[in-house]
Formats: sequence, structure tokens, C-alpha cells
Amino acid sequence: MTDAVGSIDMPDAQDEAPESKKTRKGGKRAKKGPFKRLALFYRQIVAELRKVVWPTRSQLTTYTTVVIVFVVIMIGLVTVIDFGLDKAAKYVFG
Repeated sequence: MTDAVGSIDMPDAQDEAPESKKTRKGGKRAKKGPFKRLALFYRQIVAELRKVVWPTRSQLTTYTTVVIVFVVIMIGLVTVIDFGLDKAAKYVFG
């Protein structure tokens, strides 16, 4: 007897799991000791840091100036809003 997919007696190919293939616990990490894994980690860190595009001194100065000016403007804005709300609260509540 068959259904819409295939025979009931014969399972589909995707339903069968290959029993001959053994899975290794831990993958590639199981082979290496903790010191080799730590050394690999630091080598990967150094490799990633070499990919970083570091800013020049003038770019760094420009970025720092922009950040400081922005922070000063935000401090002024918050101070003005705080002062205004303080005056409004004193006016309303006496």
C-alpha cells in the first residue's frame, strides 16, 4: 500500500540516519589542550587587531574635539531644561 509520498513499507531517504558515520564529541577542540586553545585565542586576537584601521593623529584630534563639543552642548541643554523646570515647579507649587 502506498500513500502520497511513497511506500509505507520503505522509509524515505531523508528519514534514514546514516548509522555508519560516528560523531566526534567536542569537534576540533577535543584534540587540543587548554594551553593550545589559549594560544590560538591570542593569535586570533592579534590577527583581528591587525585588520583594524587605526585613525591618524589628526583624525583622532578631530574626533575628540567633536565629542567634547557635543558633550558640552548636551550639558548646557540639560542645564537649561533643568533650570526651566525648577523655575516652573517653584512657580506652580509656591
